[in-house]
Amino acid sequence: MLLRSVSHRFSTCADAIGLGDVRFHDLRHAYATRLLERGVHPKVVSEALGHSSISITMDTYSHVMPSMSQVAADAVDVVLGE
Repeated sequence: MLLRSVSHRFSTCADAIGLGDVRFHDLRHAYATRLLERGVHPKVVSEALGHSSISITMDTYSHVMPSMSQVAADAVDVVLGE
C-alpha cells in the first residue's frame, strides 16, 4: 500500500512539473545511467543501487558505456606499442 502511495504521489508531482509519464523507478535507472556515462566505476554504482553483485549492474547498464570498446582498443594499442 505504501509503495502504491509513493508511486502515485511521485506521478502527481512529475505531472505538475512537466515530466509527463515518468515512473519513480525511472529515477533509479537514470541515476545509474548518468553515473556510468560519467565514468563512475561500476562497482561504486552497483553498491549505490544495492545490487548483490557487479554483474547485475553490468548486465543491466553496460549498453550505456560505449566508450568501453574505445578504452580497450586504446589499451591494446599501448601494449602493442602503436
